[in-house]
Amino acid sequence: MTEIVAIDVGGTNARFAIAEVADGRVMSLGPETTLKTGEHASFQTAWEVFCAGLGRPVPDAVAIAFAGPVEGEVLKLTNNPWVIRPTLLPEKLGIGRYLVINDFGAVAHAVGQLPSGQFSHLCGPDRPLPDEGVISVVGPGTGLGVAQLLLENGRYHVLATEGGHMDFAPLDALEDRILVYLRERYRRVSAERVCAGMGLGNILAALSALEGRPVAARGDKELWTAALAGEDSMAAAALDRYFLSLGAVVGDLALAHGASAVVIAGGLGQRIAPHLPGSGFHGRFVAKGRFERRMNAMPVKLIAHPQPGLYGAAAAFALAYPD
Repeated sequence: MTEIVAIDVGGTNARFAIAEVADGRVMSLGPETTLKTGEHASFQTAWEVFCAGLGRPVPDAVAIAFAGPVEGEVLKLTNNPWVIRPTLLPEKLGIGRYLVINDFGAVAHAVGQLPSGQFSHLCGPDRPLPDEGVISVVGPGTGLGVAQLLLENGRYHVLATEGGHMDFAPLDALEDRILVYLRERYRRVSAERVCAGMGLGNILAALSALEGRPVAARGDKELWTAALAGEDSMAAAALDRYFLSLGAVVGDLALAHGASAVVIAGGLGQRIAPHLPGSGFHGRFVAKGRFERRMNAMPVKLIAHPQPGLYGAAAAFALAYPD
């Protein structure tokens, strides 16, 4: 049994937990410590705060799920000014073994190792995830995370991607207008601009401009609360559009991956899950022309584990260091 620190570094939060791994699998995951990235100068200073509050010796190994590409000597977060230099981790953190993987690659590792009871049904056929084939893992949150999980001969393989940054493709006249509005602000409009947490505000701004209405200044959290509660008609209209767009994008990703199932993850994924089945999400998900039958046969699940990034980081370490 090996004890490690599992870390999930995202655009908004950095989470830390002690995990035990053995024989290529996660045996236990302790309670997490969550630190706001905006309240700490660097990853190292956040690490020092975690260690100071641990009240016990720190394990000699770390597994880091990182919200951004993990290639090169300097890793930069997509939605956060922190940087990580992997080769300096032993010196800076005072550790031995380490692993740094893409954050949604980590979530896919969690999907590969978690038991079936950790997934709840959202839409499509109500059956367990397959034992063979490809599962698309998609997570709306600060960004739009995307990964592929290949299940084959009792083993699994993870392919981390940046699929959330593919171009947004409008499917009706109103979405054409939304795209034109957003292109004036961003020049290139990715799927993430519409389907991540920021997407609701972007859609609302476009719809408000269409009707000549002013947009009230409020943060994403307040806007999402109002939209999900149905307290604001324009926010509710933007939410309807959000679900349609998310369904289309997730369906495109599943089709491109050759998937036979989809798992929705991410902090926002948990929040919107109760609203997905009654929205236009599934209609857009399956509306793929000649492939509608294939899409209709695809279960869409929600990962129920509260910390899949931490669990998945530990799972990836367990596979990388199976001793």
